[in-house]
Amino acid sequence: MEWPAFNVRPYVCGGLGLLDEAALSVLQAAGPRVRPALRTREAALFSSSPLPPYRRGPERGGAGQGHADSRDTEPRDAGTWAFAWGERRPAGKDAPAAPDPGAWIGVAETYETPGLIDDGERVTLHAGGLGLVDVYYLRRDGAVYFSSLLEPLLALARTPYEIDWEAWASIVQLTFPLRDDTPYAQVKRLAGASALVFDKRRGVLSTDRRLPRWLREEPYEAGRSAGEILEILHEVYKEFDGRPLLVPVSGGYDSRLLCSVAVARGADVESWTTSPDDGTDTDIAFAKAITRELGVRHRVIAQDPAAYPGDALDVARRLEFMTPHHAWYAPFAREVHKAGRTLVDGLAGGPLLKNFMVSGAALTASTQAERKAALLGSLALGAPSVPFLSERAAEWITSSVGAAFAEATSMLNGHRAELPLSVLHTRTARGIARSAVNLVGPETSFAAPFMHPDFFDAALSVGVARKDGGKFYREVLHAADPRVAALPSTNVVKQPLRRVPLRSAAAPARAYGHTMLSRVAEAVPSLLSEQLHGVVAEGPDALARFNGWNDRFWVRSLVLFGAWLGDYADRLPDPTPPWD
Repeated sequence: MEWPAFNVRPYVCGGLGLLDEAALSVLQAAGPRVRPALRTREAALFSSSPLPPYRRGPERGGAGQGHADSRDTEPRDAGTWAFAWGERRPAGKDAPAAPDPGAWIGVAETYETPGLIDDGERVTLHAGGLGLVDVYYLRRDGAVYFSSLLEPLLALARTPYEIDWEAWASIVQLTFPLRDDTPYAQVKRLAGASALVFDKRRGVLSTDRRLPRWLREEPYEAGRSAGEILEILHEVYKEFDGRPLLVPVSGGYDSRLLCSVAVARGADVESWTTSPDDGTDTDIAFAKAITRELGVRHRVIAQDPAAYPGDALDVARRLEFMTPHHAWYAPFAREVHKAGRTLVDGLAGGPLLKNFMVSGAALTASTQAERKAALLGSLALGAPSVPFLSERAAEWITSSVGAAFAEATSMLNGHRAELPLSVLHTRTARGIARSAVNLVGPETSFAAPFMHPDFFDAALSVGVARKDGGKFYREVLHAADPRVAALPSTNVVKQPLRRVPLRSAAAPARAYGHTMLSRVAEAVPSLLSEQLHGVVAEGPDALARFNGWNDRFWVRSLVLFGAWLGDYADRLPDPTPPWD
């Protein structure tokens, strides 16, 4: 398997608990090449590049070092220590001063980084506050083994792999899994603001889920003006001073705000645009006008319909079949890797500044149940033009996804920012963030200014009523650059300027999609409706009828499932879904 190049953040793997040396050796051999970063009796950490701890305490009994190296033959007692491996991580004066059983959540939420901490009494493996950087794990015989990538952990899983049908229900209907779910029952993904803890004295493993800062310190409506929000964004940009920036501009609000601030600060900035493959290319036309007004060098990244099948499969594999999103982004990401610039990504801007994915029904709901149902209705795929799923499968999937969504967002219940946070903790973190985190990174550095704690908290404090309809966001845009704010936006213009052929619906894509759907129809016939079985039987060109927004996403989700079934055919059991 070809692994990503871990340039700006390392690949890590390891374990905590009652570790088995043979299992650790298998895990190390199954992924990218790693070197020891630390080895103690209760923990092992291996990294693809040098990874010093950001905090190191006194060693106990004079044994061991804060790091391990290839000469280590015995596990050492290395005192207290703390490691982090996100692109942003604590260093020097910013590191917590002393071991604290709860210190991990402060690091996780401030730097959005995973890490491994020994406070003397316990070893803690934690995710970031939202869990943007992947931490996959597998429990085995009193230990947890973990990895930045899912695939290496499969070397420790029982074969045939047990399918997690609840994960696939969410991937198909929501386009991302919920909770700790992955396509495999044995391998999990550590959710945001969560940790796995090994108690040394008791010798037991437990899960520790904490409320992140934005839930512990519920932001009140401080009456912040658009100008104040803009000032905070300028402060955030000071971290990027002196770095050449690449700000992708589309027709929306997020990218024009980020590019306007970069230009106002005199940054060395370029802007690129590619089609999101929505059948209009309106983003390209609007981006040209925005960058021309800002005086920014602009480049359009072309896409080749003939390359779509390869791009779709490459992205599916790179994202480890966790989402059907982002095939359109592949040519763009490849060019970013060559650019030598920090990508500035608008991640979380929509939910934080304009109620993105929050419907009117969710805003006006009078009960918690109504609010949850409205939110889930906005996040889930809409009804296709014809039923894609059989009645039994659809009923089971709907029930499974509803229960998983309620569980995954339960900590947000009653919070004044429950609506945007529900989007951020699910769709943003699990689906949308993959383009920046896993396609641009880990090869190339990316910055997400809206995710900076100062901006995040300030934007979250602005009530959803003020953001309704995008009014508050337009005030921020006007404060940043009135001329750019006045230019047309895809957030407002709903009619396309022109129609262009969909790359994902061209003949090569139809042939690829038909191959994958045929595989699903053969392997799990009870998943698909009679109507969809009929379409598949007609051949690739029959898929041309699915040109609506919802139809296209249903096709992509099921095609992803088919691609996964093909890649792992020799390691999966005969699929027996729970609705059969």
